[in-house]
Amino acid sequence: MTNRGTLAVVGLGPGAPDQLTPAARAAIAGADVVVGYRAYLELVAPLVAGKKLVAGRMTGELERAREAIAKARAGARVALVSSGDAGVYGMASLVLEVLRDEGWARGETPDLEILPGVTALASCASLAGAPLGHDFCAISLSDLLTPWEVIARRLEAAGAADFVVVLYNPASTRRRRPLEQAHAILARHRRGDTPVAVVTDAYREGQRTVVTTLDRLLAAEIGMTTTVIVGSTRTFAFEGFLVTPRGYAEKYGREGAGLAGEGAP
Repeated sequence: MTNRGTLAVVGLGPGAPDQLTPAARAAIAGADVVVGYRAYLELVAPLVAGKKLVAGRMTGELERAREAIAKARAGARVALVSSGDAGVYGMASLVLEVLRDEGWARGETPDLEILPGVTALASCASLAGAPLGHDFCAISLSDLLTPWEVIARRLEAAGAADFVVVLYNPASTRRRRPLEQAHAILARHRRGDTPVAVVTDAYREGQRTVVTTLDRLLAAEIGMTTTVIVGSTRTFAFEGFLVTPRGYAEKYGREGAGLAGEGAP
């Protein structure tokens, strides 16, 4: 009887071993084949030692998804890894698109499992304090797959709605213009002294967290491993942290008692 193949799409978290979930660790340990971008495989090198590895290039996501599915269909236990959470700017959506195009249905080989990981926005926010204490959104500034006009429209809407804005893929050595344009859009909706966190290599070697302001954002050192968190009009800086209050103090008072008009009559 042929073995029934399995495919686990695994979020690795930010990269530090102690930020990897037990479920993700178990999926990698149980895999015959581990597929991923080369830099991500290096993050979990001790866990994949002795396994068959399929390492890909930065723009080879579609090939990796197809390769992982093909090996799982052939009966292998496959782990396809992404940094952060596989469902947030990760490989999970692409795998499901490929499976749809191949006519796969639940109950067929491979058995599919998508395992969550600590997202970049969560890991970077933890280093910056509590900037995501109230409503927020994430927007990637990479226009490789999304037209800039779409990105700009989303930035405009997020700025007008007063969301805390988490910027993924903000810049690279050769790509600064999207960050400059995003800054100009958000500056129309925020004061110049709005707190901003610039977090690079969260939970990896070289980790760096800088708290600055919207006025000074473009002077910060920002690259492809940086995540930028722009506060809302309510976000404040405190002892090197960013804080976006949820509103508990306004609702219940500083001592925890309900304010007049709140709660049961």
